[in-house]
Amino acid sequence: MHIEPGLVTGAKLALSVVTAVGAAGLTTKHAVSTIRESGVVSFAARTLVASIAVFIFFQVLPHHAVGVSEVHFIFGSTIFLILGAAPAAIGLAVGLLIQGLLFAQIDLPQYGMNVTTLILPLLAIKMVADRIIAPGTAYADVSYKQALLLSTTYQAGVVAWVGFWVVYGQGFGSEVLASVGTFGAAYMLVVALEPFVDLAVLAGAKMIKKQLNATGLAAPRLFNAA
Repeated sequence: MHIEPGLVTGAKLALSVVTAVGAAGLTTKHAVSTIRESGVVSFAARTLVASIAVFIFFQVLPHHAVGVSEVHFIFGSTIFLILGAAPAAIGLAVGLLIQGLLFAQIDLPQYGMNVTTLILPLLAIKMVADRIIAPGTAYADVSYKQALLLSTTYQAGVVAWVGFWVVYGQGFGSEVLASVGTFGAAYMLVVALEPFVDLAVLAGAKMIKKQLNATGLAAPRLFNAA
């Protein structure tokens, strides 16, 4: 998921700064709450893990240009369930920035758009999780249906934001809309795969529950009911 260079240019890029600042503000609010809940050391450790994971997702895992953007395996719901909303959101921003600085400088002007597109859907799945996962259920015990809904929410949010940026930059032309549709259809593969990844990672986390708790790398809700 990278907004292609040239799709939004000139003064229109200013909106991406505004949305990115908004995403940063919401993330900061979650971060303050997380630090109060689990401490700064655990928060920093989970943020570091998320940043490394996101860098791998974007730079190492297979990704292909489809329509107006690239299709990546972002695994937003996976890092959310394991690490928590704020560490996952900051990890998305940091991992994407490192990837851009080291390997894709051409993407840096689009950073505000890309980070908005990644973070706001992630914060949306936090809201969805609060509604569909009962307070007495730890994240490690979510069902396939719940994991699918979280993944669908995230990927749909990514596609919606990509579509918005493209239409904002290029207008409502038929070719533009067709390209957005192609991109969205390609992301259905990610939606189909991600819930299985979520459940596999959660199962693995249960196997090393003691170690994860000792290192502070697990979000408090991963093994504990709210």
